[in-house]
Amino acid sequence: MRAVVTRVSSASVSIDGSTVGAIEKGYLVLLGVGPSDTEAVADKLAEKICNLRVFEDENGKMNLNLEQVGGSLLVVSQFTLYADTSSRRPGFTGAAKPDLAVPLYERFMETCRARGLPGASRWSTGSSARTCRWPRSTTGR
Repeated sequence: MRAVVTRVSSASVSIDGSTVGAIEKGYLVLLGVGPSDTEAVADKLAEKICNLRVFEDENGKMNLNLEQVGGSLLVVSQFTLYADTSSRRPGFTGAAKPDLAVPLYERFMETCRARGLPGASRWSTGSSARTCRWPRSTTGR
């Protein structure tokens, strides 16, 4: 799995002009799943991201994690993180097929949700997860 994690004061995902996900303080995570990824990899990455200490404490040091600051997650599946850009036309054969990627994406979200993180349950099941896998536009503020 590959992830791009951005600390945000707010972020949202819109599809065709309609906001389908939004958070205040937290992480915007672009999550890519590879063909050799497993549930153990998804669990490890989720724990790692949830435990990143990138928020300032009372002394101005980056010592606080997402839970400690009451932050949220907005996770967007991004098969493009596995793009082969060695030529002018990118290839995406390095990304996992949906039959593997969707369950591992949901496993990642399940692990985050088990920690009680706001926003994590929104993307785990149903049509929302499928709608948000590859949004047409992503904005982070």
